[in-house]
Amino acid sequence: MAMLWSPMQRSWRLDQVARRHIFFFAPVVHKPLLSSTATSTHRAWFTKSAHHDPRLGMTIHPSHRRRGPRRLRAISMDVTGTIVAFNGRLEEHYANAARFCHVPLTHDEIQAIGSAFGRAYKETSRQHPCFGNDKMSAKDWWRICVLRSFQLAGIAMPSRACMERVFQRVYSTFGSPQTYRAFEDAIPFLKWAWRKRLVCGVISNADERYGDSILPMLGLTDHLQFLVFSKEVGFPKPHARIYQEAMLAAEPWLGKGRKWGRDAAPLVPSEVLHIGNDYEKDYVGATKAGFHAVLLARFDNAEAQEWREKGAPVFTDLMDVIEALARDGYVFGPKL
Repeated sequence: MAMLWSPMQRSWRLDQVARRHIFFFAPVVHKPLLSSTATSTHRAWFTKSAHHDPRLGMTIHPSHRRRGPRRLRAISMDVTGTIVAFNGRLEEHYANAARFCHVPLTHDEIQAIGSAFGRAYKETSRQHPCFGNDKMSAKDWWRICVLRSFQLAGIAMPSRACMERVFQRVYSTFGSPQTYRAFEDAIPFLKWAWRKRLVCGVISNADERYGDSILPMLGLTDHLQFLVFSKEVGFPKPHARIYQEAMLAAEPWLGKGRKWGRDAAPLVPSEVLHIGNDYEKDYVGATKAGFHAVLLARFDNAEAQEWREKGAPVFTDLMDVIEALARDGYVFGPKL
């Protein structure tokens, strides 16, 4: 969906994006969207964000940023928990796949699958970062993770053929409507963004299957202009590189005819809003890359309160984000 760049072009463009960030958007938390209680916390963090850049031979201070109206031209979003909801419980989906293949399970074994998956996921991620990146297919990565989850839960399979059948069942389940649905406000929000001439896309620590099957299946790709996944980039959130790649993916759309402006100016980080549901990956990572950022806490739990105490703007749904942007007087769309 995005422009294809040669390795040399990509290196050159990433350097340009990084320089825009260094000169104008050194790690900064933007005042808009912040509550009065959060502002002082952010100012303290903001003050400590100056850093020395050896390439430029100078110290870059957060005050080195471009002045002007608060304009947004692009929005990036996390996927699961932000625009896509997970149906059911992971352990039940895994157990159903095993039962379908005639693997007997006890109640305790089923209950152990959830925590076993968490351990297996971390273990597989350490061994093969970013879903194997270009070293293996996403399906092979998930085969290792899924079968390791059953192993850690103490569930024995009678044969390799049975293990493969169970894995195939799990893999197909997690690519179907049985496990995912779009949040009710996701498509209305994306339609609002389209009317405001904002380029929208996703940044996700995931593999390309989200873009190949899950998002299209939920009708979301009709409203998204770019898709950036950690498997393809080779760097996960909160690494700055994945946010820079999102800018590269979004920028070609800024000049796509009359909708965004044929002669649109280059995209800069402070013109991008990132929306996610993880403080470190989505908020800290995005703001350090120079983006505006907000967090969604769909169920407004204790974790959300911790985010607020750390100074992050937290909302319960995407409609609240629209209202906050309107209150803060943001300008939307192309800068000609």
